[in-house]
Amino acid sequence: MKEIRLHGRGGLGCVKAAEVLVYAAVKGGKFGNSIPFFGFERQGAPVTAFLKISDKPIRAKNRVINPDIVVVLDPTIMNAVNVYEGIKGNGTLILNTRQDVKDLNIPESVSTVAVVDATAISLEVLGKSITNTVMLGAFCKVTGLADLELVAEKVEELWGKKNVEALKKGFEAVQIHHIQFEKRGQHHEI
Repeated sequence: MKEIRLHGRGGLGCVKAAEVLVYAAVKGGKFGNSIPFFGFERQGAPVTAFLKISDKPIRAKNRVINPDIVVVLDPTIMNAVNVYEGIKGNGTLILNTRQDVKDLNIPESVSTVAVVDATAISLEVLGKSITNTVMLGAFCKVTGLADLELVAEKVEELWGKKNVEALKKGFEAVQIHHIQFEKRGQHHEI
């Protein structure tokens, strides 16, 4: 079972993104569940969504405390929330950022970092900074846990063809880096 935590802000579609991933996983023959956590329910407030995807039935319907994968839809959320909290060893981090990986302060528990400028893509394709579909595309490529075409099917149903374009651009644009730590605080790609 893979446990996943998504971080975003109200209005960016974080909770819906988790639901789309579960839909695609289940339609693709896996098991999945999603659990939203809102905190303050207002536009721009931090939002966290939790999901689990497995080849076996999932009994527990609780929040994810120690995720295998963390997805950050809005880079500014990292100033308000510790997105790295509890991430398992050999964890995967998928970030919406313009920063170079070597400029990020990646914890040693993370072995794969994927970056995509989802904000720029969403502005280009959708005309607004709603990054969930771009990040769904990145998630599909990085993890292989949800089939891109099944995600695209649900994305089109919910938000239309432009969002499918954003999804596919996220899939194409994401850059995947495998990190190896040599000394505390220093890392390089392998």
